[in-house]
Amino acid sequence: METPAMSRDLDALFGTGKPFPIPVVALGPGAQPMDDGLEYLHMPSGMATYQAPRLPEPEELAGHNGAVSALRQTLDVLQAVVAAQAAGTALPDECRINLAGLSAEDLQLINQVLGEGEVSAQVLARPALPGEPAGEALVRVQESVFAGVWRVMATQADGAVLDCIEVGALPTALVAAAREDGRTAPPTLPVPAQVMNAPAVLTELEEHRQHWRAGQPAQVVNLTLLPLTPLDIGFIDAQLGTGRVLILSRGYGNCRISSTRVPNTWRVVYYNSQDTVILNSVEVVSVPEVACAAPEDLADSAERLTEVLAWVGGMEGAQ
Repeated sequence: METPAMSRDLDALFGTGKPFPIPVVALGPGAQPMDDGLEYLHMPSGMATYQAPRLPEPEELAGHNGAVSALRQTLDVLQAVVAAQAAGTALPDECRINLAGLSAEDLQLINQVLGEGEVSAQVLARPALPGEPAGEALVRVQESVFAGVWRVMATQADGAVLDCIEVGALPTALVAAAREDGRTAPPTLPVPAQVMNAPAVLTELEEHRQHWRAGQPAQVVNLTLLPLTPLDIGFIDAQLGTGRVLILSRGYGNCRISSTRVPNTWRVVYYNSQDTVILNSVEVVSVPEVACAAPEDLADSAERLTEVLAWVGGMEGAQ
């Protein structure tokens, strides 16, 4: 089940969420006296898996060549991306399929085939500050059931909305916004007397940023394991600043990923069904791996989308 707080986050994105099973994790027999009344931390164990979309009936395909064409273009791009990743060569120059000009019925058909995956994201016009409503969403992203195939809706400077499908590990708009946020680091703040261990953590993060290079694994500082008070955590967040990119992943429990205003630095927090933080970390990396579709995910999506379009082609031929 999702908690009210996480549900509000999901509703702010697309108004939907997925339930996930949360079992009780107990210690082995004899580990603790039976009458202590200990409460054990609920940990996520269920992982979201691929569920085939409900494919349209033959009569639903009639007259919707625009939707079928867009889906076939998506498969072409997806296969090109998979081939480039396997060969270690550059990705295609254009990985987006523009949906402008399609009718509402065509878009509905595309939505039906693509379905809703486990990752949602936004780029806000301004950071969402605690206790205040979030800024307007400039970019809204929803991963499809085909991992690495994303539906992206971006508001342009003139107010026009660009609606497209994008193929890749993560939509480029999210990466670009996070990179831009990293160029607006907040000023160094004075350390309050009650803050004890936060300065050491910030120093460690700065060292990681100096040594980390693109392509290297993330440098992770697990705040959960450190002797940090709420004031320490608050000071770390204030010093890192709040970025405009918010990503919610439901692949394994609920994970909230947010950009900061420091280069290549992200806040990654996992929650259980009680809305309790079970892992609170800072990652120094271009984009946290948990938000991205892996190469094997993209290859799997290419196979599945091929099967779907083969079925669609058979239905068209049968009409």
